[in-house]
Amino acid sequence: MLLSGREIERKIGKEIIIEPYHKAQLNPNSYNLRLHHELLVYEDECLDMKVPNATKKIEIPKSGLRLEPNRLYLGRTVEYTKTLNYVPMLEGRSSIGRLGLFVHVTAGFGDVGFAGYWTLEMHCISPIVIYPDIEICQIYYHTIQGDFEEYTSGKYQNNEGVQPSLLYQELQQLQPGDAPFIKPL
Repeated sequence: MLLSGREIERKIGKEIIIEPYHKAQLNPNSYNLRLHHELLVYEDECLDMKVPNATKKIEIPKSGLRLEPNRLYLGRTVEYTKTLNYVPMLEGRSSIGRLGLFVHVTAGFGDVGFAGYWTLEMHCISPIVIYPDIEICQIYYHTIQGDFEEYTSGKYQNNEGVQPSLLYQELQQLQPGDAPFIKPL
């Protein structure tokens, strides 16, 4: 079951934390989150899952920044969120999608207990100019049935800024013979 906007508002400060919170960003069944002014881009053309990939910061000026197709831009939300007892989900706003900007490649699913800023994996169909503080995506909440364990991974929990992939940390811990170890070519 999906929480209504009114129910989200009733849970603010208790089971749902959104900081800063502005009632004007509340929708009938979601809450709009804004784009922070910093982005990360990977420096190398080919990325390796088993190692930390070099990134560089890009500042989005108030006058806007042009994004180019076939490039991944990592952003983050202005708002810090923490969710207890619900599953947070993230989707791009339809007005943003209609301009050909994808806000998350695959990571719109949150975990019960997640606390931090949402990293946005953005890419565009054609060049587009973006601006800091634009309401770029929306968070919504599902109820969860049954016993559950809250998200406790130190990998992305309580992050402070834009987060590149930390998959290499998992892969470095694997030994030959462990799934999903893949033999190099």
